[in-house]
Amino acid sequence: MDNLKEDEFTAISLDESFFFFDSLVRRVWVRKDERAVVRITGSHQESVLFGATSLEGKQLFRQYDWFDANTFLDYLKQIHRKSPKCYLFLDKAKQHYRSKKVLEYFDKHKKDLIPVYLPIASPEFMVLEEIWNIAKNDLLVLQYYSSFTDFKNKISTYFRTKRFNLDMRNYLLAKIGN
Repeated sequence: MDNLKEDEFTAISLDESFFFFDSLVRRVWVRKDERAVVRITGSHQESVLFGATSLEGKQLFRQYDWFDANTFLDYLKQIHRKSPKCYLFLDKAKQHYRSKKVLEYFDKHKKDLIPVYLPIASPEFMVLEEIWNIAKNDLLVLQYYSSFTDFKNKISTYFRTKRFNLDMRNYLLAKIGN
């Protein structure tokens, strides 16, 4: 994920988000004499996105069918391979700090993979929350996908090609000052 020297640490913010296979309706402009029509699927299918961004602006996104300790551990290993030494800023989802497998992995790599758990109910400290808002606006607001496969493919393409260019340092410092 980063091109740092072998002994350098980086900071990485990590989070997950659920993308539901349905249209999000926010505000729309409609002529006074017309009725707004929004196509929806009524589906409860979802795709889970894992995301990470570093201080250097590198990003890594992966799509999964569900969020559990196994998928989180798989994603954590991918981050660790790309950033061998890092401080990992994450929330207190139970998959992050209660899973025996995840805790064992953190313990095994405690000298080079250091979890930093952010306070509960503090999304303002998670730079990924801003990324999820941007992505959901781009992918879900007033959008209709003909199939769940089409939906997942669109998400995959979007996160493979989109560069968010958010400065994690400035984002966190701005939030602290408010």
